[in-house]
Amino acid sequence: MLRKPSSGKNNTTLTERYDALKNLHPFFKIIWKASPSMSISNGFLRIIKGTIPLLMLLIARKIIDEIVLISTQQAEVSSSLWLLVGSEFALAILSDLLSRAIALLDSLLGDLVANSTSLKLMDHATQLDMNHFEDSEFYDKLERARRQTLGRTVLMSQVLSQMQDVISLVGLSAGLILFNPWLILLLLIAVIPAFLGEAHFNEKTYSLVHGQTPERRELDYIRYIGASDETAKEVKIFNLSDFLKSRFAELSTKFYKANKALATKRALWGGALAAIGSAGYYGAYVFIIIRTVSGSLSLGDLTFLAGSFNQLRTLLQSMLTRFSTIAEGSLYLKDLFDFF
Repeated sequence: MLRKPSSGKNNTTLTERYDALKNLHPFFKIIWKASPSMSISNGFLRIIKGTIPLLMLLIARKIIDEIVLISTQQAEVSSSLWLLVGSEFALAILSDLLSRAIALLDSLLGDLVANSTSLKLMDHATQLDMNHFEDSEFYDKLERARRQTLGRTVLMSQVLSQMQDVISLVGLSAGLILFNPWLILLLLIAVIPAFLGEAHFNEKTYSLVHGQTPERRELDYIRYIGASDETAKEVKIFNLSDFLKSRFAELSTKFYKANKALATKRALWGGALAAIGSAGYYGAYVFIIIRTVSGSLSLGDLTFLAGSFNQLRTLLQSMLTRFSTIAEGSLYLKDLFDFF
């Protein structure tokens, strides 16, 4: 049965979006209850993984300086150089193994969380009176809550990845601060515009999806009855095929146009703001090169600082974008907890 689309507030304020982060606490309680051992193992592996980028850059710096020393003094290759190369190779292998182990734990833990949440949702639904299911506003909440049982496991991985990146960020930042604190300021100026752009478009995306819920249900219903053996007889008897196809085309075209407009704006603004980030990076890169040419820095220092700045820029962009996505995901969590 089709229900009249419910009316309601579709737009969310910035305060509401970040207030929704409070939903992460009960969400991680659900994750912990699903498997304490997997939760602890996942966190421990991510801590180790977070320290590897800094260690790799430090070893690369030593390798470059060692090679320059051997070249300028025309000395023989020492065993220490091969030890450094071997250490870097071992870290590369360890990083790959950690990534695979973390991905496995995320997948297994995500399945457990999805299953336990689905059971809780089913149990709660059976305790409600039938008149609830005839209310369009309530049914929209149920539909949004049902979708969160699977989609929110991605949020778990995002939050844990954020914690992992914080560890990498602290280590890499220390090297830049010791060299020149102004590079950190330049880094922030380079990445903040991209973050604000992502935050804005994440809010628009959530508002769009939230507002489309009633009509999305109608679209799914039409898709089902228009191509189902259970309704084929009624569709033919009452000659509903043309009506169903017309209504489906109308709704699907409406969604496509709305999504296309938003995606196009996001792509255009994202490209422009990303260019600002690239300009900031190459500005710092030129500064480091000038210091190296003047003799203030070694080639190893150049490798370390340029690599640190580049990785920090990528990390910050990823973290700020992910933070905005986490805030958006927390709004979807609100749909789940509102239903309960």
